[in-house]
Amino acid sequence: MDDELGESLPRGVALSWGLVKPPQRGPKREMSVEKIVDAAIAIADKEGLSALSMSRVAEALGFTTMSLYRYVPSKDDLLLLMQNAASKLEIPPDEDDTDWRQKIRVYVRASIQAFRDHPWFGDIPVTGVPLMPNNLQIVDWALRALDGLPLNDFEKMSTVLLVSSYARSVGIIQRDFDRAIQAGASPGSFTGLDYTNALRQLVTPDRFPNLHPLVASGVYTEESPQENPVGDDFDWGLERILDGIEAYLTAKKTK
Repeated sequence: MDDELGESLPRGVALSWGLVKPPQRGPKREMSVEKIVDAAIAIADKEGLSALSMSRVAEALGFTTMSLYRYVPSKDDLLLLMQNAASKLEIPPDEDDTDWRQKIRVYVRASIQAFRDHPWFGDIPVTGVPLMPNNLQIVDWALRALDGLPLNDFEKMSTVLLVSSYARSVGIIQRDFDRAIQAGASPGSFTGLDYTNALRQLVTPDRFPNLHPLVASGVYTEESPQENPVGDDFDWGLERILDGIEAYLTAKKTK
């Protein structure tokens, strides 16, 4: 059964589920799929996906490249396994007295952090629905937050996709900010604060009638941020998404 199931899945996915038998040859005791994945993640975390290759991972482990292929057949399979490993988030216990909005907030923030902890994570394109165990565990976690709400299965999955897409977008932006700072950029260059004076001269009211007032007030570059009752820009955006879901729920109840 496991052999048939494993053959129906992409090799990397089957490996993530433990559906592939370990190789009969090769350095059995010193090598494992987990060690290969850990070494690959260490390289990608430090130097990015562009520095990652099967030969580089083999070198880091002290083995030949061919010995790695006995455990992980290709780099594409390795990327799937890395993605699965990076998706192993700490899922909090369910608390009945916590409202669904707070549960979604916790889920989104943890998802955002994954992109910051592993900067390469967002560089791997989405190629389909989640199939690997840790990815599916995250989906299950998000669905748990919606338990008891008057949503059908389609609405639940669409809600998870909505908040997950927002988390991915924010996570990639915050990851890029982290990269810019690590590369020596000032926080002001990322927010535009370093260029406030130049922008005030370049953004004229005749050419940019709607943007000009925001640049003049200092809000555009966060020189003079106006009060936001929920935190930063990203928190504000999440709250508006939650407001929209709540309005939808209210409308369903009144029908």
